[in-house]
Amino acid sequence: MRLGGPIFANCPDPETWAQAVRQAGYRAAYCPLVPSADDNTVRTYAAAAAAADIVIGEVGAWSNPLSPDDSTRQAALETCVNGLALAERIGARCCVNIAGSRGPKWDGPCPLDLHPDTFDLIVETMRGIIDAVRPRRTFYTLETMPWMLPDSAASYLRLLKAIDRQACAVHLDPVNLVNCPALAFDTAALLHACFAALGPHIRSCHAKDIRLDTKLTVHLDEVRPGLGSLDYAVYLRELSHLDPDVTLLIEHLPNEAEFTLAAEHIRAVAAQEGLQL
Repeated sequence: MRLGGPIFANCPDPETWAQAVRQAGYRAAYCPLVPSADDNTVRTYAAAAAAADIVIGEVGAWSNPLSPDDSTRQAALETCVNGLALAERIGARCCVNIAGSRGPKWDGPCPLDLHPDTFDLIVETMRGIIDAVRPRRTFYTLETMPWMLPDSAASYLRLLKAIDRQACAVHLDPVNLVNCPALAFDTAALLHACFAALGPHIRSCHAKDIRLDTKLTVHLDEVRPGLGSLDYAVYLRELSHLDPDVTLLIEHLPNEAEFTLAAEHIRAVAAQEGLQL
């Protein structure tokens, strides 16, 4: 597995970017380019990554391809197709988005998002995105979420089978699956279930943590790795059984110092487990 995170340094060229990634202690990175980048720029960044032994984990295509608004939906589909095309050009492990929402907020929650009809709509949408690009070396993935599909290992497996495309794979964010106290109390069991069902399909993962608050009714807060209940020893051990280039990317922290602390915690757990990041 390879740990990565955002780069805060000014990086005007591919070599500077690659050097900054390695100076941060990372062997993985978020894609540093946008889909409009020309082919030569994409090639130079891909070459710089390869020369520095950096794996580009993901291209984000954050948008709402299930939007009830036609113009928003069409724009989102274009974002997804262009993101997947960039992932293919630069050799990223995946392009990632959420499934989207049929409600007013692109990342939910909305009761319609768990309706059986929405499952079919996701399948149709995913097939359309993948078929528009037909990637040969990258994959289109959905990030697991707490209140929209895929919201469990079982629902993700159902989607994979229904979509029936080789270029459809898994982006695992286990924290997003912790949506009740029972799961917060036993994240080890959740992780084991996810990797047992989805392991061969996992291309990239997110690194964060979750904490169950003590105030009523139920409050689950995303926190820095090490400050919550996610069992990182189990998480890293499970990741170590997958493709050695699977990426674990830290996200959603307010500043560089917090990312450094997060990386230090993950590396400390890895060292205790005898694992390389």
